[in-house]
Amino acid sequence: MVRKKLLLLTTLLFGVFLMSGCASAETEGAFFHDYFVYPFSYLIRTLGDFFNDNYGLAIIGITLIVRFALLPLAIRMAAKQKVMREKMEIIKPEMEAIQKRIKAAKTKEDQMKAQQEMMQLYSKHNFNPFSIGCLPALIQIPIWMGLYYAIRITPEIADHSFLWFNLGETDLVLASIAAVAYYFQFKVSMFNMPPEQQQQMKIMALFSPVMILVASLSTASALALYWVVSGIFLIGQTYLTKKLYGPEPKVATASSGQKGSTSKKK
Repeated sequence: MVRKKLLLLTTLLFGVFLMSGCASAETEGAFFHDYFVYPFSYLIRTLGDFFNDNYGLAIIGITLIVRFALLPLAIRMAAKQKVMREKMEIIKPEMEAIQKRIKAAKTKEDQMKAQQEMMQLYSKHNFNPFSIGCLPALIQIPIWMGLYYAIRITPEIADHSFLWFNLGETDLVLASIAAVAYYFQFKVSMFNMPPEQQQQMKIMALFSPVMILVASLSTASALALYWVVSGIFLIGQTYLTKKLYGPEPKVATASSGQKGSTSKKK
């Protein structure tokens, strides 16, 4: 699971470095330009005019529009993850037994037979380990690319300053803030996780901010600003979904253990 998330994040951020090679993105009449790049560029100009030529606020506005648009999907995916976790707890004993048989299989026939039993177990409980988690992240690929090229073709961005930085240039401080925001987002996402899963996610918690930092230092600060606001928004979103659909802290187990010990003393 962690490897899959690492691969997905690498794909997402690697797309940023491939953006400059996509010629059709800046060509009028091309599909990606007309349906992704131009709408973002138009939105930047429109919001910039609305905020009295403040294009930093325009980028923040675009970020909030994107995040609120994706929020229902994120909540739905969190609810689906909760259902999958509950099913996982039910089938876990059987699944572990089959996994042991797969590892201990001496022939390919025995291994295939055990794998078929695993698929039957999944089908019986309507459990699909690959049906959750990736869609919201995949949707962001065209969003990131569209915004990247929109920033490039919008001349107002290159000459505009916001706070202490120029939106058309890179800024180390802003890039660092973006990395820190995504680090804390992952820390929040690990609340109430089992210790072994937290240990696995530690790699992801370090990998993600580093990739965000590298990507932010390779693009205009306008895109880094998008990541800063998006990262802060995701901290709140993750906290919300954790409260609504996150794994319950295992307090009941500890209390039951205390009850058991007190009953033994009696």
